[in-house]
Amino acid sequence: MSSTDNPGDGVQQATSPIAENPETTAPEAAQTESPDAVTPAAGTPEAPTPADAALADPTADAAPATEELPAEEPAAPSARPVPTPGPGPGPRPSAPAAAPAAAPATPVAPVEAVVSDPSQWGRVDDEGTVYVRTADGERAVGSWQAGDAEAGLAHYGRRYDDIATEVSLLEARLKAHTGNPGEIKNKAQQLADSIPTAAAVGDLDGLAARARAMVETAESATAEFRAEKAAARAAQIARKEALAAEAEQIAAESTSWKASGDRLKAIVEEWKTIRGIDRKTDEALWTRFAAARDAFGRRRGTHFAQLDAQRGETRAAKQELIKEAQRLATSTDWGATSAAMRSLMDRWKAVPRTGRETDDDLWKEFRAAQDVFFTARAEQDKVRDAEQTANQRAKEELLAEAEKLDPSKDLRGAQNALRKIQERYDAIGHVPRTVMRQLEDRMQAVEQRVRGAADAGRVRTTPENPMVTSMRAAVTKAEEQLAKAEAAGDQRRIDEAKANLATRQEWLAEAEKSARR
Repeated sequence: MSSTDNPGDGVQQATSPIAENPETTAPEAAQTESPDAVTPAAGTPEAPTPADAALADPTADAAPATEELPAEEPAAPSARPVPTPGPGPGPRPSAPAAAPAAAPATPVAPVEAVVSDPSQWGRVDDEGTVYVRTADGERAVGSWQAGDAEAGLAHYGRRYDDIATEVSLLEARLKAHTGNPGEIKNKAQQLADSIPTAAAVGDLDGLAARARAMVETAESATAEFRAEKAAARAAQIARKEALAAEAEQIAAESTSWKASGDRLKAIVEEWKTIRGIDRKTDEALWTRFAAARDAFGRRRGTHFAQLDAQRGETRAAKQELIKEAQRLATSTDWGATSAAMRSLMDRWKAVPRTGRETDDDLWKEFRAAQDVFFTARAEQDKVRDAEQTANQRAKEELLAEAEKLDPSKDLRGAQNALRKIQERYDAIGHVPRTVMRQLEDRMQAVEQRVRGAADAGRVRTTPENPMVTSMRAAVTKAEEQLAKAEAAGDQRRIDEAKANLATRQEWLAEAEKSARR
């Protein structure tokens, strides 16, 4: 079966189509239909009903935030309930005007498809002419020769439902603030102009009134839309200005090179997500950001170039210290060389690091040179300690021999024997510092015993030699200094204190020898 619509241009044919009976023709010329509201497949079994149409979500068509108002995309057919006319034929009162568009609201639910009842708004006469009732009276909208009158009326009712669906969708979009109000206004005006002459059966007057109400509402909605667009644009500009300002601050102040470089990369990614700014403003902001990023890159490059130069100087300074340590490594002037090695260590600590890997390698070379010297000194100390221990044993043997002398039986023999023992005692080299005082006290005790026997019968007090007294005080002070250095854990002070104590003890021994003579 077919209708009288031309699938090519939507205009009714000049002659009636062939109905089921090939010999049957329309008795009169068909009325011209409006092409704006009829789909090419209308009136055929393949024509979709409004319930079958894919209804678009009006909230899913938000306009992009750009400087120019975007063109309105053609809206997919949707449907919403159409006002049901009262009983009886006759024109329907006009539908109330749509409410003005409100501020951005929560998304509205998709429009539901509702099929109207075309029998309340039109009829098909015996000759197949289809009429619609309007406020101005009945108007022929087409001819139906493809079936019974009820099917023809339903066909033109579906046309009305399609137009009503489009109006409902525009209303929903306008209310939900999705899309460009200016484009919605233009589309609503087109519908308002075409609905009164549409080849459809339904409440055309009410539907046209709704379309005209949208035109009026869209005026204010357009102003609100532009204000919202301007506010959104200002917010996006503010975001990019904040990012540009942050980049400028990084370029001027930051020395956290790795973290700041990563932040600038993150700003670029965030920058890409900010849209809706006019090209001129966007390019100006990008110029600011790019300049800041370049300035940071130059400052970072200069920093690392200076750092490389500084590391080169540091490396050269440490290599020179290594050479000095290597020259001193074979010295046997233990005291002076030890002091020189300590000085090299202090100078090494004052030189900045060159980088972990390089610095570790240089430190190994420097420490190896010092270890050569200190290992040799430790070996020498072992030999010296062994000699001093042997000297200690020899002096202890002489002391034991001297302590056996009995001046009360043979004073002169004891004095002569003691003198020889003292000569042998003095000829022996150094002993460990820890026993030096003990050995000297034992020898002095023997001397006093022999001297006391010689002075028996005559009470007199012999004052101690002032030099010996002074040397004893110096030794006591040196021992106190050594104890303090050991308590502090300062190896340099410990070495100096030990050397000073050894010198003072040697001077005391010489003073005591002189006093005895």
